Amino acid sequence: MITVAGVDVGNNTTEVAIARIRGRGDVEFLSSAMVRTVGIKGTVRNAVGIIDAIDRALAPTGVARKDLHVVLLNEATPVIGDIAMETITETVITESAMIGHNPATPGGQGLEHGRTIAISALDGQTPSGGPFIVVVPGEVSFDDAARIVNAAHARGVPVVGAIVQKDDGVLINNRLERPMPIVDEVRHIDRVPLGMPAALEVAPPGRTIERLSNPYDIATLFGLDPEETRRSVPLARALMGTRSAVVIKTPAGDIEERRIPAGKIILLGHGGRRVEVPVDEGADKIMETVQSVYPLEEVQAEPGTNVGGMFEQVRQVMADLTEQPVTSVRVQDILAVDTFKPQQILGSLAGEYALGNAVGLAAMVSTQKLPMLRLARKLEEEIGVPVQVGGVEADMAIRGAMTTPGTRAPMAIVDVGGGSTDASVINEAMEIKSTHQAGAGDMCTLLINTELGLDDMELAEAVKKYPLAKVESLFHMRHENGSVQFFHEPLDPRLYGRIVVLSPEGWKPIATKELMGKIVSVRQGAKRKVFVRNALRALERVAPAQNVRLIHFVVLVGGSGLDFEIPKMISDALMDYGVVTGRANVRGSEGPRNAVATGLVLAYAQHHGG
Repeated sequence: MITVAGVDVGNNTTEVAIARIRGRGDVEFLSSAMVRTVGIKGTVRNAVGIIDAIDRALAPTGVARKDLHVVLLNEATPVIGDIAMETITETVITESAMIGHNPATPGGQGLEHGRTIAISALDGQTPSGGPFIVVVPGEVSFDDAARIVNAAHARGVPVVGAIVQKDDGVLINNRLERPMPIVDEVRHIDRVPLGMPAALEVAPPGRTIERLSNPYDIATLFGLDPEETRRSVPLARALMGTRSAVVIKTPAGDIEERRIPAGKIILLGHGGRRVEVPVDEGADKIMETVQSVYPLEEVQAEPGTNVGGMFEQVRQVMADLTEQPVTSVRVQDILAVDTFKPQQILGSLAGEYALGNAVGLAAMVSTQKLPMLRLARKLEEEIGVPVQVGGVEADMAIRGAMTTPGTRAPMAIVDVGGGSTDASVINEAMEIKSTHQAGAGDMCTLLINTELGLDDMELAEAVKKYPLAKVESLFHMRHENGSVQFFHEPLDPRLYGRIVVLSPEGWKPIATKELMGKIVSVRQGAKRKVFVRNALRALERVAPAQNVRLIHFVVLVGGSGLDFEIPKMISDALMDYGVVTGRANVRGSEGPRNAVATGLVLAYAQHHGG
């Protein structure tokens, strides 16, 4: 009789199963544990997390670490996801001829245009020309600003709008004898060029601007030629859906533009087959081409382009982590999805951006088996127990999933992890066919973070995993499904009016102006693009004759099987195929977790006696 530990090192979690093997195929599972993975999957840093997980799993069994017969590791392939480019066609970096802004509390309403002028030039003076858009820096109080503008109006100076640094728009407007549109919260007031044409638009409450979000209206107001109109498009897009805006034509010579092409992806298949696909043709075309070349030997990218830079960064990171030459690191699979990415408008007054079409790429990196062997040696040195690198993850996962009550061969599993999606099918002869491909939970988190402009991967991960609600008063919130929950005690006033993620660790407010429906739409769209698409792609690769209808049972394993939306999404996608789909319940007790760790133990027991 021997005691063994099966260890599944994932992108986000490390799982352990402890079992006693009495004879060939005779296994008694004793306990399990799960911790966060330390370091990138498949690197020597994983050893710290593995030791922690083993110790936690051993604690209730009474077995000492030194009494383990062997530790079994999965073959872990690192996966890195990244957004490859800012726009689907090219990245345009420009010191724009137009700059715009959208404060939360503008003053007045309407559309006005004129030339910018410093408020100091109006104090007791009567400048000629006009109309004028007055620029109010932070050191000028709202009382003084209103007094100076009222006095200028009395002298006949045509002041038609104001650009204000502080949050004083409403305060100034309430003190004006002649209301006018005012845009405030202009952080970089020093960037506003004086004496230049400008336009202000403030929409009525509940409405959004119409003129300054249209490049042709901008062209009309400023007399732009076609090339200048084209350059104003990122600005116009950035201002769509906002309540207020200011647009200023910068002085001649301020425009500086350079372009970085999106580039091409180069797919290398068996027999020397080589196919190129331009990224600007979009994710659907890229994935169609990947499918036509499959199985892939390597994925490369055009140097000097956006996608080329991304691939080089991925390869360099993995080379540094695994201490291998960059030339030995190969991208062996990719998942491409269409998305949107905020594109910064340089020269802006308050960090404005436009949402540009983008292609998100998850790249799966092959570094040969050497890094896992290094991890095994490192772990063996640390714990003094023999360590073996076991079988392919997907093969081990299906062995573990078959311990789910109500399943039998032939069946398939979909293992959606943090960085990759695996699928295996096992037939009645117990023969296993598997695939391992790029793109899973981390990619989904990246899309949510990018499309919502959160700049906070931890918050994006929470948005992915948990439902939302809006705190509508100190005593009630409205959930994303429309239901209302009331509370006896007042809620934290800092959450009032905020959209929050209902995380078990506590409610997390989302720092965004997007409506709850938009956030839900982005979250669900990201999951469909990544999880559903990749699950179907994986099943088609392993299904007999590439026909998913020939699979009778599909079991979801891995952390994403616990998600509150993903199982239903995948089940809905497979409904037309007539298969039974649901979460695994590994060993009748673990849910969708621990499938690979369990499978490692079962595979070892099948070939070794007690």
